[in-house]
This record gives sequence, structure tokens and C-alpha cells, in this order.
Amino acid sequence: MSERIPEADVDPMFPGRWSPRAYLPEPIPETQLRSLFEAARWAPSSGNEQPWLFVYATSVADRERFATALNDGNRRWAPRAPVLLYVCARRHWTRNGTPNRTYQFDSGAAWASLALQAQLLGLSAHGMAGFDQHKAHEVLGVPEDTYEVIAAVALGKRADASTLPPDLAAREGASGRKPLAEVAVEGAFPARKP
Repeated sequence: MSERIPEADVDPMFPGRWSPRAYLPEPIPETQLRSLFEAARWAPSSGNEQPWLFVYATSVADRERFATALNDGNRRWAPRAPVLLYVCARRHWTRNGTPNRTYQFDSGAAWASLALQAQLLGLSAHGMAGFDQHKAHEVLGVPEDTYEVIAAVALGKRADASTLPPDLAAREGASGRKPLAEVAVEGAFPARKP
């Protein structure tokens, strides 16, 4: 596990949040699920469009079905989480049907809100890009012409790393971050500064 020391004053929930692969099988209460989606509901979005839609599974049968769209690596651990969900985003503005160029950005804000609320509730969320998009649309019944399936998420209470296969257990832990100077610059793109 990497040491996570902030370079500026931030709430401990930010460096404290990370994406585990080991989850306890215990179900997440409905009140907590609603709290997660409520936090996501309040995320900012361009024109208040709120283009996100979370399609989630809690039953074993639904989680197994959702897992069929995951890549082989994620299928090794993610189906053990008590909740699997997919972040979907509407591609066009509802008011006029034109393309919404911020739908992914806005949906990312909703996902971040959900992940931080999970942290506050003592839960963990692990976002995944490793899935077959076409298969996810098929499994979820999400229309491809209207929505994009952006990410998959495993959600639950963190378990001990020993519950994972040895190669995954060895990787379980919080990852480091780039230095602050590499993620925020003033004035212009670094290559163009005099």
C-alpha cells in the first residue's frame, strides 16, 4: 500500500478513498443504496441536464448476469461484491436532441459523488473500464443510440485481501497519486510556458 499524504489541506475522505477488489458478501441495506444514489443525484451538470443513469444489481442472479459483460480480469473478483452497477449517460440534450458534449464529464461528477458517499458510509466503490460495451448494453437493456455505458462499479464493504486470489491479494491496497504540480498548472499548458 502506498503512503497517501496530501500536499494541501483536504478532508481525510479524499486520500482515504481507494478502490479495493476484496468485498464482504453481506448485502447493502436499501437505505444506504438510496443514500448513494441521492448523493449522485445532487452532482453538478451542464444546464442541469443530469444525464446519468445508474443501473444496478443486488441479487445473485442479476449480479451474475451483469458480470457477463466484464472482462476476464474483473470477473475474477467483482461478482463477489454485493452490488454491481453500471454508469450510463444520455448522449443528447433532452430539450432539443442535440449532442451534449459534457455528458461524460457530468456523469463522472455523479460517480464521484456516489464514491465519496460510499466512503462516508463505510463502504467502498471500485470503478471499472474493463468491460465489453456492446455486451453491457445488451445485458442491461440500455439503448445504444441514446445512452453510453461508461463504467462498471463494484460496491460493498471491504474484506480482507486474503479473500482474493494470491496475485490480486498482492496488489490490494491504496495506490499513490501524481504530485500536485503534475495535475494543476497556472496560466498555460506546461509545454507552452516560456
